[in-house]
Amino acid sequence: MIPIKRPDEIKKITRASEIVAEALITLKQVISPGITTKELEQIAEEVIRSRGGIPAFKGYRGYPASICASVNDEVVHGIPSIDVVLREGDLISIDLGVIYQGYIGDAAITVAVGRVSKETERLIKVTEEALYKGIKEARVNKRVGDISYAIQKHVEAHGYSVVRAFVGHGVGKSLHEEPQIPNFGYPGKGPKLKEGMTLAIEPMVNAGSYEVVIMKDGWTAKTADGSLSAHFEHTVLITRNGPEILTKWF
Repeated sequence: MIPIKRPDEIKKITRASEIVAEALITLKQVISPGITTKELEQIAEEVIRSRGGIPAFKGYRGYPASICASVNDEVVHGIPSIDVVLREGDLISIDLGVIYQGYIGDAAITVAVGRVSKETERLIKVTEEALYKGIKEARVNKRVGDISYAIQKHVEAHGYSVVRAFVGHGVGKSLHEEPQIPNFGYPGKGPKLKEGMTLAIEPMVNAGSYEVVIMKDGWTAKTADGSLSAHFEHTVLITRNGPEILTKWF
């Protein structure tokens, strides 16, 4: 069953989402060659806790960190480490969630580290565009498949592939609620969207094949062919007037 949020619940999800956005904005400002992914985690956790939030990922199903920090061919769930030092030309995807008074916001961004190649810039741009294409379809009486199709159509039109092993999802009292929101599918299919739903829409896009492999740590997912990957995500509220982005990072 897909939860419909009450106004008091929406208020808490909105505040959680604002803290998520603030943490991501802070990280984007400090990402540069020489910083470690562990340092990024420490900065994010300081922002989250100082605003009255709790890192939603830490301890979730045994995940050991407050953020996911996935570099280059890492798709999602990269574990921050003092041994991972960002270099000029890298790209990094940061995914994080926040619990505020029992409710959760969730978002992700991909950031270029210093000067990057035109191809890296293009992958980042297309992935972010795909996110907004999907969000545009998050309207009352539309269906999950309309979101999925909009994302897939945009990504594949640019020669990239959408990851199929991981999907978007509802978000609220739990980090992962119904419905699942694949980044591929058919318009007019899937659960009907209703006012009061809160969704985490998150295209994960590979420059090559959509296939992924899981590393020995049991978490980090990489592209099977070693190609670059990018990831963007917003928490979105469905209102009678259209989608409202709760995790505004600009």
